[in-house]
Order: sequence, then structure tokens, then C-alpha cells
Amino acid sequence: MPGVLPEGETVPVDGSLPASATAAVGRRGFGVYVHVPFCASRCGYCDFNTYTAAELGGGASRESYADTVLAELALAARVLGDRPPPRVETVFVGGGTPTLLPADDLARILDAIDRTWGLAADAEVSTEANPESVTPASLKTLRAAGYTRISLGMQSAAPGVLAVLERGHRAGRATAAALEARDAGFDHVNLDLIYGTPGERAEDFAASLDQVVAAGVDHVSAYALIIEDGTRLAARMRRGELPYPSDDVAADRYLAAEAALDAAGFSWYEVSNWARTPAARCRHNLLYWTGGDWWGLGPGAHSHVGGVRWWNVKHPTAYAARLARGHSPGQAREVLTATEAHMEDVMLRLRLADGLPLSVLDEPGRAGAERARTAGLLDGARYADGRAVLTLRGRLLADAVVRDLLP
Repeated sequence: MPGVLPEGETVPVDGSLPASATAAVGRRGFGVYVHVPFCASRCGYCDFNTYTAAELGGGASRESYADTVLAELALAARVLGDRPPPRVETVFVGGGTPTLLPADDLARILDAIDRTWGLAADAEVSTEANPESVTPASLKTLRAAGYTRISLGMQSAAPGVLAVLERGHRAGRATAAALEARDAGFDHVNLDLIYGTPGERAEDFAASLDQVVAAGVDHVSAYALIIEDGTRLAARMRRGELPYPSDDVAADRYLAAEAALDAAGFSWYEVSNWARTPAARCRHNLLYWTGGDWWGLGPGAHSHVGGVRWWNVKHPTAYAARLARGHSPGQAREVLTATEAHMEDVMLRLRLADGLPLSVLDEPGRAGAERARTAGLLDGARYADGRAVLTLRGRLLADAVVRDLLP
């Protein structure tokens, strides 16, 4: 089931923000995230804020969901009022499975965002999708509506791995959907992989990488399997039905991904993400990683505006009920201190291929960076130029490097 949201201070009923936040909105860019919490079935490893029809019961409806999101968008426009953000640079529709909504509803949401704040002429507009939830016709509708990028959850090319993960699509469907998306005119297509699943062989992951490259996509994300408490996969491991993932195997898989993708013309730009060209990088995720602002619409969605971060109530029924009363769906929020903002900046920017300037580190942090350089975890040439940039070995140990750079 979905994980637990953090605690925080109460969000005002009208959703109002401190003047300091609204005055700063968009200084590092502005995007919109739309959460669609519906799935046809729950994968065994998933603890995202998603719900099947059986889990929802009669308390929420896909049919009315777009209207509910538009109600929150109207509230957001009131909150920002006479200090609207600059043009929206990125929109990302995630889930769940956004493409379980009719393509016309996804088009209507995008049109409302444009009418509310205005889309930049070169805005990146992404949606996630499960491979079985799109068709050539629905993809053409989304493209015509202004969606420019699609991210397909492939996870693996091996039927046995898909079965352990409890994925609903057949092997081969993800790459077929990627080709359909390119035929529909999408500018950018991403395939997501998960590695380190119990039972996955090295040759299974190699076959997945081969299929990704053959599909002609321009972006690949690859993540190590994480076992989250409360999921069916975690329960199976506790019962001894499946072994826990191996860190050594995960490292081997990552090195295999880097080798195969580099040979195919991809370059890493974030520890878990590779793109064929700079233009293919996910600009919405870069907005997150570089401290930009975004408004998150939907149950459980997180937002960040001018140093204030808040998150909505999780259940779609509670979310809709608050908006029906004209209230903010925000459950809680926090105002980031300068120390917290610095820690997040270091943690996120170090994962990028551009790294971060050594000048943003304090004296203990620079000492930690020097240790990391000496250990071969930071690139020596970039270090000499005043930047902390992870080496390939450093990417494998990124969390440890971050800890050494922070107090």
C-alpha cells in the first residue's frame, strides 16, 4: 500500500503562501506536476500513491478526476494571484498510470494549465504510461494535444522478471509502444528499467538493454530495485520465498548499463538517467534536481514554491472532498531553512553530470571532497576546475560521497 506522508505544519485552508515564497516563484524555473493515482493492478514492488478500482471502492471516480484536478488548478491560480509564475517550462503527468484516463482528459488538463499560466513556446510536456495502456490512436491524440515526451515503464525484457515484479504487460510490448510513440510524433521517448530483481540473470538484463537500444529511444532510466515495507514483494522476502536484492549484483548491473548505453551513444546526465543528446534530457526532473519551483496537482502530490514545500492528502476521496468545499487539499507543509536547502542542493546536484561548484561547500565539506577525489570518487580534472563531479566508481557510491560533503 502507499507509504506514509511526512509530518509538517498545517496548510492554511485557502492554501495561501508566505509573501516571501510568492515573491520568489519561478526564479529557478517553474513546472507543473499532475498526479494520476489510478492503476489497473498493483505491482508487487510498488508503494506509490496509487489505487486499483477495488482499493478505491465507490469513493472516487476516474470519470470526474480531470474536473477535480482543474479545481485544484483554479485554487493554485488564486494562491499565486497577482504574482503568477513565469511561463510554465515543464509539465509532467505521473502516477499511477496516467494513460488510464481518456486521452481527451489528459488533453483537457494540459489546456487548462496553458490557459491558467501559459506554456512556454518550447515547453516539455511529459506523461508516464504503462505499455499496455496506450494505443497508436491514443498516442496520436496526446501528441496532437501538445504532449512532447512519454516515459514507458518497461522494467525488463525477461518474462520471468516481469512476473516477479507483477507487471501487467508482456515482454516486448514496451519496445513496441516506444515505436508507436515515435510514429505518433513524440519528440522524446524514455524507457524505464529496473535491475536487481530476484531471479534476474546477467543475460536477462543484457537482453533488456539490447531491446532498449534497438527501440530507438533517446532516453533511458535504470533504477536498482528497492524493497519498500508494506509491499507484496517485501512480504514474500520476509517469508523466504525470494532472496533480498544483492548490492554487488546491483553494482554489476549498473556497470553493464553504463557500458551498453555508452556504446550506443547515450551519455549519463544523472546517476540513473542517460540521454542520446542534451535536448533529450528530462527537463522536468532537472527542475527538481536544480531547486526549481513546481506546483503539484493531485492526491499525494508534492509542491515547492519559493522555499516552501507542501504535500496533498493522499486518498482521492479526501482530496476531492476538500476541493469540493473550496479548501486546499494540502495536508502539511514545511518552510526550508537555509541549512536544509543547502543540504538538498548538494545531495541532488552532486548526482548530476555537471556536479556542483566546490565553492558552495563549507570547510568540512571541501575536506570531504578532497578525500573523495583522492579515493577516485570525484573526477580529478573537473576538481581542478573547481567542480565536484562523480566518477563512474563515485556514481556507485554516490550516497556515501554526499554524506562526506555534508555536516
